[in-house]
Amino acid sequence: MIDIKELSKTYSVGGEKIKAVENASLVVKKGEMVSIIGHSGSGKTTLLSLIGGLTKPDLGLVLIDGKDIWSMSDNDLSEFRNRKISFIYQFASLFPTLTVYENIILPLTFGNSHIEYAGSNAMQFCEAVGILDKMECYPSQLSGGQQRRVAIARAFITNPEIILADEPTGDLDEENESEVMNYFKKLNEENGTTFIIVTHNSDLARKTRRQMSMTNGVITSLEFDACLLNN
Repeated sequence: MIDIKELSKTYSVGGEKIKAVENASLVVKKGEMVSIIGHSGSGKTTLLSLIGGLTKPDLGLVLIDGKDIWSMSDNDLSEFRNRKISFIYQFASLFPTLTVYENIILPLTFGNSHIEYAGSNAMQFCEAVGILDKMECYPSQLSGGQQRRVAIARAFITNPEIILADEPTGDLDEENESEVMNYFKKLNEENGTTFIIVTHNSDLARKTRRQMSMTNGVITSLEFDACLLNN
């Protein structure tokens, strides 16, 4: 489903060239759940942004379902992204003037999704992540962990084929982190949703079926967890 080839991205910061991603290649099959682990500044977030069509690479290709996403027009790429991909960002990024419910269904207003189903879907996802009683609240009335749960529910409202998650449980305690990861695994197994999760948390990474590491913009290792694959 996802095939990136020799992907590179360099930023200029204060006159200095910073290689955020360097010559990265990766294949993720449909329905896989993989994690990329690395320290802050290792290039993980930039890699997700490149894969998701938010940042254009300097070199290399991003193929999704065999399509070179950067050969698309801006409108076609936006429509493709809205239909196929959802992001869980490092920060909740909620709109402060919208309720939890309104924040969750917001992605449906940008595409051809059937918004009449929004109510039942939003309730389903809120219940799954434990915030069903917060649907009429505003972000300022929520804790950081609750805001993160809203962002997770919002990511699933369009029933995407691909989830790109940047530190998705960063504001959650260990118990709630485990619950959210179990929910991810359930969607992965039952719906075939493809996940790429970036994290600095090795315990979280070990809950995925395939793990990679990233250092200084380079994907440095690849390993398969036989125990998880057999479960």
